[in-house]
Amino acid sequence: MHNVRHPFTGLHFTEKGLDLLEQYMAEVRAVVGDEVPIALDHLGHISLQDGIRLAKRIEKYNPAWIEDVLPWQYTDQYEQLAKSTAVPICTGEDIYLKEDFMPLLKSGIAVIHPDLLTSGGILETKKIGDAAQDHGVAMAIHMAESPIAAMAAAHVAVATENFLALEQHAVDVPWWDDIAKGMAGPIVKDGFIEVSDKPGLGIDDLNDEVLKAHLQPGITGIWEPTDAWDNEYSWDRTWS
Repeated sequence: MHNVRHPFTGLHFTEKGLDLLEQYMAEVRAVVGDEVPIALDHLGHISLQDGIRLAKRIEKYNPAWIEDVLPWQYTDQYEQLAKSTAVPICTGEDIYLKEDFMPLLKSGIAVIHPDLLTSGGILETKKIGDAAQDHGVAMAIHMAESPIAAMAAAHVAVATENFLALEQHAVDVPWWDDIAKGMAGPIVKDGFIEVSDKPGLGIDDLNDEVLKAHLQPGITGIWEPTDAWDNEYSWDRTWS
């Protein structure tokens, strides 16, 4: 099921399911108030029609965006989705290079969501952001990675006029800030990252001791050869 693209799964929301999702949205909005934006992270495995049903249910809660309702390749379906709701539509964390973003920029989506590690790097993401700006589309940046990727994304953000927000998944990882040396931690302070004027990304080195202490099961050391990945299966889907 996980390798079947969303429109082909046959999965649909029930009315009870939509009720629960709307209730969850209402409860979050009641807690954070109207000053804090709420975005619906990666939906996935729903159809265009169910995406429209969900979007209409939550319009009243003024979400910042709903993300990855469909595989990004279905530009025509994203255009239908955008025309069917007032909720901003976001996608793009799996897209490689500016050229593959261009059809979506003309589809009516409101936010693109590139990840520097998969979009083509720092310069390419800057080009993607500039192209989005030309089409009146904002750029949020996907980032569920290390402080290295975080600082690379921050540099792109400050250089891109239509930057909206930078994703951050390590809030509850107490050792995340310790991975990089030379940074005045915490890296994220009150929701913001200060971009250093030091050479490069502002990182002096990586903390090998921290990396060794948090290896995944089955990994025996750091900076080891990666020859195994020449043959082993890896995550090779072009959509989330």
